[in-house]
Amino acid sequence: MLSAQEAGPVLSALEAALSPPRAYGAPVAHGLLRVEPEDFLVEEELGFAPAGHGAHLLLKVRKRNANTQWVASELARLARCRPAEVGYAGLKDRHAVAVQWYSLPQPRAPLDWQQLRTDDFEVLEAHPHTRKLPRGALAGNRFAVRIRAPDGDGAALAARLAVRLAMIARRGVPNYFGPQRFGRSGSNLRAAGATPERLPRQQRGFALSAARSVLFNALLAARVSDGSWERLEPGDLANIDGRGSVFRVGTVDATLSERCARLEIHPTGPLWGAGAPGTAGAVLELESAIAARYPDAAAACSAAHMAQERRSLRLAVRELRCDAEPQAVRVEFRLARGGFATAVLAELIESHSQESST
Repeated sequence: MLSAQEAGPVLSALEAALSPPRAYGAPVAHGLLRVEPEDFLVEEELGFAPAGHGAHLLLKVRKRNANTQWVASELARLARCRPAEVGYAGLKDRHAVAVQWYSLPQPRAPLDWQQLRTDDFEVLEAHPHTRKLPRGALAGNRFAVRIRAPDGDGAALAARLAVRLAMIARRGVPNYFGPQRFGRSGSNLRAAGATPERLPRQQRGFALSAARSVLFNALLAARVSDGSWERLEPGDLANIDGRGSVFRVGTVDATLSERCARLEIHPTGPLWGAGAPGTAGAVLELESAIAARYPDAAAACSAAHMAQERRSLRLAVRELRCDAEPQAVRVEFRLARGGFATAVLAELIESHSQESST
């Protein structure tokens, strides 16, 4: 593992946010993304069943070319409740077709939600539930992404991607936060470098999230540079795949190395906050050095009294498959909650797409 003094190339905050280094080298092909919203499909997996009773409703909604918050405001208007009373687990891409869950208080006047269909969204299911849906209340997300071949030859594109896809299925990808997190052209990141405490509440949340995310991406970029993003180091905090709890790594023995190679456990990086990370030794030195490179972002997280938390450095890509179409390929996979499809696609192709927003 590189020392704090050798922590990879110094990236600007914008580079760490929008173009961090790839793990597998240059992409093996070019491709066109998001020519149509149907080219990018994402569906949430809740990981639990609706209660079937209670003072709230869980709505399964399909939206097209609409952002999550706008749909939430429309549901609030129809239910005659405050927008803040509408819950959703996470933000989904606007330039896509997304199936996601929302919660809202049971309206006083009954509504036939499953008859609700507009050009932008429709309600697929409605179930009584006991409480508001909190952020992050997901098991994961399923993606189906159409990559269009610039030369119109889907079979040839599939052949070029095959070896890289096999590597990704076996080893995973760096768990970078995607460009969506940083706003259009990094606008959320610029706000974080100013005075986020003076921003309106929602914008302040976006700015602080961007500050935390750029610090994580920069640390991960350093560990991609020396290859330690996919192996455990003494002093790491490791987590079990798909879970939030972490444990301290002392000596990296054969058992831990084998479990890491099987994608059962992963090294983690800091979601910055007040105080110091819980890592030790060279890992702690590296994380502290990275934070010192981006003092505005680190100071914003500390000033907001955010807690030090952890995020896996590696993202396992489950149920990965690629099917050739006449002029494109369709890549399907499942990611744990918090994972970005852009982290997978960046290791596959040099893409040309409409800009993504949430």
